[in-house]
Amino acid sequence: MIWVPTYLYYWGSSSFLFLCDLAVLLACAGVLTSNALLISSQALSSLVVDTAWTADIAWKLLSGRHLIGGTEYFFDPLYPLVVRLMSLFHIVLPIVLLLSLRRTGYDPRALRFQSVIAAAALIASRFANPHKNINFAFTDPFFGRSWGPAPVHLAVILAPLILLIYVPTHIILKRCFPPSKLRSN
Repeated sequence: MIWVPTYLYYWGSSSFLFLCDLAVLLACAGVLTSNALLISSQALSSLVVDTAWTADIAWKLLSGRHLIGGTEYFFDPLYPLVVRLMSLFHIVLPIVLLLSLRRTGYDPRALRFQSVIAAAALIASRFANPHKNINFAFTDPFFGRSWGPAPVHLAVILAPLILLIYVPTHIILKRCFPPSKLRSN
């Protein structure tokens, strides 16, 4: 009730296109309704990315430099501290998702579902301000360049997301958690 209006005010509505912010909304819906598919899909999206976010913050605090990047806003005094601290959901969300998976089980449909969510978010991100580069829909995170026309660039961003983050996480979660009872919630 506080996070959504605060993010709307300070970051704008387009911030909810970020996969990590979508994950908060979808994970909350999943936890509140005990929907294993929503919980599982957001675990695919959040466990690795949020761990990387946390590592970048910790590295910056310890060394004065960013390990990966993407968290520069967290140290920008242009934004009120309380707004920046709300991003600490990156630390809490993976824990909530893992605990929720213990209760609901892992829904193997999550890989396909989260891939569709990510593709839709990437496409929608192309309609946002290019300077925000939401979900790297305009330039990649490593070379800072576009990889051709929009469909090609989006495929170049989406494919590694699915193949290097979602698929390995899916395999691990399938092995670590019992299967959910595949029912619609």
